[in-house]
Amino acid sequence: MRNNETRKPVLPDARRGTRRAFLKQAAATGIMGLVPPGVRQAAWAAGSDGPEKKEVKIGFIPLTDCASVVMASVLKFDEKYGIKIIPTKESSWAGVRDKVVNGELDAAHVLYGLIYGVHLGNGGPRKDMAVLMTINNNGQAISLSKKLADKGAVDGPSLAKLMTTEKREYTFAQTFPTGTHAMWLYYWMASVGINPFRDAKIITVPPPQMVANMRIGNMDGFSVGEPWNHRAIADGIGITAATSQEVWKDHPEKVLGTTNEFVQKYPNTARAMIMAVLEASRWIDASLSNRSKMAEVVSNTAYVNTSVDVINQRILGRYQNGLGKTWDDKDHMKFFNDGAVNFPYLSDGMWFLTQHKRWGLMKQDPDYLAVAKQINKIDLYKEAASQVKVSVPKDPMRSSKLIDGVVWDGRNPAVYAGGFKIKVA
Repeated sequence: MRNNETRKPVLPDARRGTRRAFLKQAAATGIMGLVPPGVRQAAWAAGSDGPEKKEVKIGFIPLTDCASVVMASVLKFDEKYGIKIIPTKESSWAGVRDKVVNGELDAAHVLYGLIYGVHLGNGGPRKDMAVLMTINNNGQAISLSKKLADKGAVDGPSLAKLMTTEKREYTFAQTFPTGTHAMWLYYWMASVGINPFRDAKIITVPPPQMVANMRIGNMDGFSVGEPWNHRAIADGIGITAATSQEVWKDHPEKVLGTTNEFVQKYPNTARAMIMAVLEASRWIDASLSNRSKMAEVVSNTAYVNTSVDVINQRILGRYQNGLGKTWDDKDHMKFFNDGAVNFPYLSDGMWFLTQHKRWGLMKQDPDYLAVAKQINKIDLYKEAASQVKVSVPKDPMRSSKLIDGVVWDGRNPAVYAGGFKIKVA
């Protein structure tokens, strides 16, 4: 395997021909032959319905779940709807946040909880934000170092036992304080009796730097998206202790996020972005062949920057834990699933707020539902979905049972947030 996690990011840039190079690669590998007829034709709408802004910069972090944004550009679904998506590689979630807030990026493939955190000013700048759609469900994981595994810590209960019997400072990394990876880590730890803020040291590390930091001993475990959990196994330095779908089956993960100001100023452009990414999402989930071809593209230096075999196993549901166990996971990363993935459920956004409150990231309970209605642009999503013939649910709330057996359904969020035994007082 290449040891390249810490290389300086190669930024996709129209002036440097990155898009052109990938279109050539796509043609060479047969991907362009799968593009539906008419994608290279004129925009979907004109006149008052036409996009106000023709070129949009969408930031992404090198993770497998940036794929729908990347493929919307590479396969030219964007051009079908009158826009040109410029995927822009970023090095950290803090950088994504700052560039979206100041308008340097028009939108981003971004952590669900980050958008909600910025909207309320939790731990950083405050700005009215917008979730246009959910990009994916599932597909993240929690990794433990091989050193911990060698001492018997291979899952939640055995980690809790080791931390009790072998006292020292244990360090775990997440990718952003209000983000999804932090919430999966904290929820998983708490489900086995570990208080992440009392019993451990928590640090923030950008996703592409996780493996390198574990290699030099900076952490005992981390929570991150793929392919970096599988990369830790491939490099022989880590094991998968839990997948995020074990914490919450079909959980919301990344979203297409922007500012509310952008949506107000460029509503047609925002709708076109949703439509293009929806088309790409549908293409990815249409077949295993498409998923494999997607892995070939996003593995390249301009995007995730790792070998194809590190990406394509888990994207096909083929999992291993690094200790000899293998399994087929039907709840692996999903981008479309007949449209079930992409609807911006109000209850999904509210859940992250309940966890922000649980872990002391905000002191008071907000009006959970009101905040979700401000951020999640359900009406705009429905407009876009209707144009690309994607069904939408009748109810903007959904119900799920998480790893600890507690059901979340969006009702009584303040009671839910305050009802956990393990929390920050």
